[in-house]
Amino acid sequence: MIHSHVLAPHSHPYRQHKKGGQEIDMNGHNGVNGLNGELNGVCKSTWTIGLINVQFKYLTAETFGFKINANGASLKKKQMWTLEPTGETNVVYLRSHLDKYLAVDSFGNVTCESEEKDPGSKFHIVVNDDASGRWALKNTARGYFLGASSDKLTCTAKVPSNAEYWLVHLAARPQVNLRSVGRKRFAHLSENLDEIHFDANIPWGEDTLFTLEFRLEEGGRYAIHTCNNKYLSREGKLVQAVTPNCLFSAEYHTGQLALRDGAGGYLSPIGSKAVLKSRSNVVTKDELFTLEDSLPQASFIAALNSRYVSVKQGVDVTANQDEISDHETFQLEFDNSTKRWYLRTMQDKYWTLETGGGIQASGDKRSSNALFDLVWQGDGSVCFRANNGKFLATKRSGHLYANSDSVDDTCKYYFYLINRPILVLKCEQGFVGFKAGSPVRLECNRAIYETIQVERGDKGVVYFKGTQNGKYWHVDGEGGVNVDSDIPEGFFIELREPTRVCLKVAAPGGGYLSAGKNGAFRLGDHDYANATKWEY
Repeated sequence: MIHSHVLAPHSHPYRQHKKGGQEIDMNGHNGVNGLNGELNGVCKSTWTIGLINVQFKYLTAETFGFKINANGASLKKKQMWTLEPTGETNVVYLRSHLDKYLAVDSFGNVTCESEEKDPGSKFHIVVNDDASGRWALKNTARGYFLGASSDKLTCTAKVPSNAEYWLVHLAARPQVNLRSVGRKRFAHLSENLDEIHFDANIPWGEDTLFTLEFRLEEGGRYAIHTCNNKYLSREGKLVQAVTPNCLFSAEYHTGQLALRDGAGGYLSPIGSKAVLKSRSNVVTKDELFTLEDSLPQASFIAALNSRYVSVKQGVDVTANQDEISDHETFQLEFDNSTKRWYLRTMQDKYWTLETGGGIQASGDKRSSNALFDLVWQGDGSVCFRANNGKFLATKRSGHLYANSDSVDDTCKYYFYLINRPILVLKCEQGFVGFKAGSPVRLECNRAIYETIQVERGDKGVVYFKGTQNGKYWHVDGEGGVNVDSDIPEGFFIELREPTRVCLKVAAPGGGYLSAGKNGAFRLGDHDYANATKWEY
């Protein structure tokens, strides 16, 4: 089972470590959709999925020889298929990880070796009406359904039977924002922490993060897990543990998602509060959703004065606050062409370089003067290089100016990834999770992810804690990572790409955590160029 062990109810888990003081509030913001199908299983109209047959094996595209079978044991790279819309209702192309299209030839042979789309590549998604959520895939050219028998795929059935029905495993990033197509609003946890409401214009902060848990042993259905460690029931209330009323099947509706309960009702936002619950037995735009990538939201502490960078007192970007609120939280939006970042406030203003070198959050449009390089330092801090080529420095007044030619302590800022109080980490080999048979040893080739609680220390240091046993991460003498320590061990999180971070040991001379052979999760190179960039 893809299982998420999240946190104690609404404890604001990205909190100051107990040596450092009280808990802090969480806030954040988002405005841009996911980047591609690999990052989010339901990114706009393109989905990335795994397909599971009646024997609970995944449709697989082998790396060599363009062989296809239904022998996959779990959802990894070879089992991922991208659904590309054709423009016809619920008709798609299925593209493998090798960028080849699944097709049926005139003799009924199923192939996956062409990079070109042709009429034999089109499949009509037919959702089983028994509320199981299973799909049948009808080849539109031949009129037969795709099935799996022993070691090969077939397309000979005129009417789908069990052999032609497939469970759908969304390959979404584990933590996503949920947007209502009908309401044009994002979901967030209600103030009473007992419902999900669709009335957020922008997904700001941890309470807009949701996990769609895939539960294979419960019929391939999904549970909606909230950041306060509860589950949505069909009646609209959040409950402590999953019951049959918390399980929903995923349906594809021309690139959008509908979630159907076991009684045939679809989830939709209901009433003036837009409470998410089951009601209708038919799908309109009110019953449709998209999953959107949650962009990184961060706070920064100036090394010069140990104050948070803020826009609380106006448009000037100033390091002058002792606590984190909305005004000290900034969304980082990546510009692919320049490999630089925009920093956006909750008021939809961007940090912008002004004449004279000052930094103000006054621009409501992106411009070249709103782009900054993140330059990570060996001590875990980060520097900002502005569009004039100079580094931001903190003045004694706390104001930020881009006027430094080289890096000194006035240019350094400590980084906290605010809207990930829990982390799920993934690499090419799979998820970071516990080694088979071990309650403490971590590996990075697991099909099942472990959620990681993040606690905040001083000067950008964070502590990683297991949500099952409450123990801290510890790097042992062999470089392996165990979740078995009562004493917190410091790490730095370095945001390197929109959806990827590097993890660095905070101790002097500490190296990066890396993915080794056969799933080894261990302390590796000190050089960033060789470090693993973890999808989070």
